[in-house]
Amino acid sequence: MNAFLTMEADGTALDSALAGQPGYKAMEARDRAFARAILSAAIRRRGTLETAFNAFLDKPLRPRELMGRAVLTLGSAELLVLHTPPHAVVDGWVRIMGASEDGRRLKGLTNAVLRRVSERGAEAFLAADPLTDLPDWLRARWCEIYGEETARAMALARAGAPPLDLSCKPGFDAASFASEIGGTLLPTGTVRKDGIGDVTALPGFEAGNWWAQDAAAALPVKLLAPKAGERIADICAAPGGKTLQLAAAGADVIAVDRSEKRLKRVSQNLARTGLKADITAADATSWQPPEPLDAVLLDAPCSATGTLRRRPDVAWSKSETDIASLAALQAKLLDNAFAMLRPGGRLVYCTCSLEPEEGEDQIAAFRMRTPGASRLPVTAAELPGLADALTPEGDVRTRPDMWESEGGLDGFFIARLVKPD
Repeated sequence: MNAFLTMEADGTALDSALAGQPGYKAMEARDRAFARAILSAAIRRRGTLETAFNAFLDKPLRPRELMGRAVLTLGSAELLVLHTPPHAVVDGWVRIMGASEDGRRLKGLTNAVLRRVSERGAEAFLAADPLTDLPDWLRARWCEIYGEETARAMALARAGAPPLDLSCKPGFDAASFASEIGGTLLPTGTVRKDGIGDVTALPGFEAGNWWAQDAAAALPVKLLAPKAGERIADICAAPGGKTLQLAAAGADVIAVDRSEKRLKRVSQNLARTGLKADITAADATSWQPPEPLDAVLLDAPCSATGTLRRRPDVAWSKSETDIASLAALQAKLLDNAFAMLRPGGRLVYCTCSLEPEEGEDQIAAFRMRTPGASRLPVTAAELPGLADALTPEGDVRTRPDMWESEGGLDGFFIARLVKPD
C-alpha cells in the first residue's frame, strides 16, 4: 500500500517504489513477485477498478482519503484481476486498514465494499471503459492521434499482463525450444510464453541460447539486417537486447550508453550468452567512433508509452511536457548518429513510443534538415504477420492492439535511413 501511495504522490517508478519499502527486500522471492503483481495490476487498471468499487460506495471517497482509495484499488485488483480467493483478500486488507489510526475509521467500509466487489464487482469492472485506465493527458492524445476506437483498443490491449518474449541465437532450434517450454514461435522468430515467471529457470538460460526481448523490440535489428564483419554501433544500448542480436549476427559491435551502471547489465548479458561487443560509456549526442561505421542502430530515449503493458507506471510517471524535451534529445542523437556512418551506410532509428513527435514527426524533421538522407522503405516481406504495421512512407508503426491473436506486442516506431555514397 505504501508503494502505491508513493507512486501516487510523486510519480515514482513502480520498482523504485517497491524497493523503497523496508520489508520488500526481506520477502521471499515468491512473495515479492506477488506484491509486484498486485501493484502492477492496480496501476495498469486503476480507472476500471475505481469504477468497480465506486459502484458500492454510498458516497465518493474524499480527496484526502488516500489510504482508503489505495486499499480499495489494491484489494479490487487482487479480486478482479488476479482472482485471489475473496476471504483472503478481504481479511488481509481489512487488517491493514485497521493497523493504523488513520485507517481504523474506514475499516468497516473496506470490509463492506471489498465483499461486494468480490460478489458483484466483475460486471462493472468488465463494462468499464478501458480508456479510463489512462491518465487524462494520454487518453486525449491517443484519441486525437489514432481515433477513439483505435485508442480504446490500444488501452484494452495494454490492460493485460504481458507474455514472456525471447530472442534466440541464430542456429538455435527456436521451434523445439518453444514447444519444450509450452510456448509458441511467432512469425517474426520470437519465442513467446504466457506468464513471465522465473526466467532463469527455463532451459538454455545458463547456456546463453536466448534472452528476454519483446517481439516488437526485436524488429529494429532484423530490419537493419546486420552482416558478419560489419562495424555497427548500438546507440543507447542498455540493457543490451539489440547488442546481443547484432553480436549474434557476427557484427563488430560497439555498445554505447551514457550510464556505466546500465552498461554493466549489457556486459553481464554478453557474458552469459558468450557474445562479444566493445562497451563504451559516452554521451551519444557528441561521441564519434574511431572510423566511420557500416551501420548504426539508435534506440533513442523516449516517453515509452508503447510499453505500458510491461511498465504500467510509465503513463503516470511521465507527462505531456516530457515528450517535447525527449524529442529535442532524440534529434541531437539522430544527427550525431547519422554523422557516424560511412558513405552508403545505413541507420535504423526506433523508439518504444506511440507519440508521433518521437517517431513519424522526428524522421520528417530530420529529412528536412538532412537533404542527403534517404529512406530505405521496409517491405511487407520483412514483417511476416505484421504488414498492417507498415506506414505509407515505408516506416514501421506497431501498436499494442496489433497481433491480437498472437497476444499483442509493444508499440514501436522504426525508420530505416541510408547515407548517400
